[in-house]
Amino acid sequence: MKNKELTKNILKGVAAVVLVTLTAYMFPRYQHSFAYRYEVGKPWRYDRLVADFDFPVYKSQEQLNREQEEVLREVEPCFMFVENRPHSPLVMSAQERDRLQEEGIEYVAVVTGQVSQTYSLRQILTPKAAYVALGEEVEINLIPDTATTNQLRQDVIRNISLTRGVVQTGEKIIDKGDIVDEHVANILNSLQLAYEKNHSTKRLSTWSITGEVAVVMLCLLMFGLYLFVFRKQLWDDTKSIIFFCLLSIILIVLTCLLLRYTSLSIYLIPFAWIPVLVRSFYDARTALVLHITTILILSIAVPDSFEFVLIQIMVGMVAVSSLKEMTQRAQLVHTAGWIFVAYVVIYTAFVLGTTGSLHNINPWNYLYFAINAVLIIGSYGLIYLFERLFHLLSPITLVELTDINSSLLLEFAEKAPGSFQHSMQVSTLAMEAAKRIGAKSLLVRTGALYHDIGKMNNAAYFTENQQDGVNPLLDMTPQEAAKVVMAHVTDGVIIANAHHLPQVIVNFIQTHHGTSLTRYFYNTAVNNGGKVNEADFRYSGIKPTTREAAILMMADAVEARSRSLKDYTEESVNAMVDDMIDMQIREGQFSETPLSFRDMETIRKVFKERLLAMNHHRVKYPTIQDSNQ
Repeated sequence: MKNKELTKNILKGVAAVVLVTLTAYMFPRYQHSFAYRYEVGKPWRYDRLVADFDFPVYKSQEQLNREQEEVLREVEPCFMFVENRPHSPLVMSAQERDRLQEEGIEYVAVVTGQVSQTYSLRQILTPKAAYVALGEEVEINLIPDTATTNQLRQDVIRNISLTRGVVQTGEKIIDKGDIVDEHVANILNSLQLAYEKNHSTKRLSTWSITGEVAVVMLCLLMFGLYLFVFRKQLWDDTKSIIFFCLLSIILIVLTCLLLRYTSLSIYLIPFAWIPVLVRSFYDARTALVLHITTILILSIAVPDSFEFVLIQIMVGMVAVSSLKEMTQRAQLVHTAGWIFVAYVVIYTAFVLGTTGSLHNINPWNYLYFAINAVLIIGSYGLIYLFERLFHLLSPITLVELTDINSSLLLEFAEKAPGSFQHSMQVSTLAMEAAKRIGAKSLLVRTGALYHDIGKMNNAAYFTENQQDGVNPLLDMTPQEAAKVVMAHVTDGVIIANAHHLPQVIVNFIQTHHGTSLTRYFYNTAVNNGGKVNEADFRYSGIKPTTREAAILMMADAVEARSRSLKDYTEESVNAMVDDMIDMQIREGQFSETPLSFRDMETIRKVFKERLLAMNHHRVKYPTIQDSNQ
């Protein structure tokens, strides 16, 4: 037992460590130490930004390109002079001269030996112009010196300064709400480069990582504390802990990948997946707490964290409120619609409230909200995936299991019709009681329909299936009869597993008699005299551990006992219900369930009301008397 608990704790610890490690690795600011996102022409959404250290302001690429163009225009193209006869005029090809004119070049450098001299392009002739001027043909004697020209250009480009001024420590860069212009954007780009290149920033990043990991661990600690205090059953369930961690990891990784490698909006990420998926398998409070935990973890990485936290928490509340027990696919569509409306309203209100202008609303965000809603609808497939992966049970599956036209229930109704009708009655009682105390009514109804399927193997041995009044159990000893009756629990488990029923439903079969006595046969054996071994008459099942299992045990007992009442009066029904439940309490059958005294009183009241309604007396119809008499 200790080894099993140790294994569970290790698995839960590993899941938490994986979540923290992946979060620390994936956070985008760990790569750049610069977590601000901004657009030129848009307001600065963060608090006042002040320089923490001196850093140079780098020129933008556009500025550098302009300066390069200016200095390159000052570089004179170089030509080598090849003297082919004394006092020859400077002659270059017509194509070369036309090219220089098109480029707007007015002067060239003519290199003769080690001497370079500048000439105006007007002083240089083409072969045709030289022939007209001299009356004779003159060969080309100016040859482009490409290597020297390129060297000169590289030298002047290298001499261009990459920076323009310095921002000093403590100097204000921008205030919240100020418009980011080209100049400020240039300073912000320079700050980001400084973060990446400055050695002191590495020490800053180490402290930043330490602080952020601590924040992540504190958020997880708060969620773990919530489970330990308010949802102890989930805290003890390793499967559930891993499921919660996996959901958070998926959303965190998707968000970090989007921030690190794309410029897309954060609103594309379907954060409402968490409340939708968790609510499909667990309760609304747990769904909302896990959603808030994940949002708080991501708030230290996303831009404009206040806007992010406000919008996402409110959207999560809308998702939880609009999605109760999801028994139809249309409910998910309705929830997605409400989520879209919530995004639009909250985002618009936030922008107007913080900036006071419609011009600051990004219309593209409304498209992102619509895409987000579509992705929420797509979570239907994830519900099925996680249901199979973690052996969970969604309301949709429960609805499918309650279909009385399923092959297993049809077989049950055919082989053991009385037991089937008994199960239907029990499901009605149990479902109503679960509703009244806030338990899972659909779950207990499903468990009630299958709790007696083991009676199919020996249907004739149970009184509700005996049509001719012959009871074969009367021909057996009390011990043999008890063994046959008790076997329907183990037979039911075998049948359920053979039909791949979820383990939660199998648990109802195992616990619906708990460790109680087959009291009819036990009392008969005691009355017959002789030595009686109580263990021969006690079910070897397990006691209920959930409210739903306890409700089913009580509903099964009182419905079966109600069939033996001779008179259906309020007094007889009330006494029977109290007697049966009090006996189960005395036997300690509910000692491991979280039922309160108020719950027990509510359940008793429901059973009494429903049994009286289900077995009320009808008015006797009069017959037509013969007028001749």
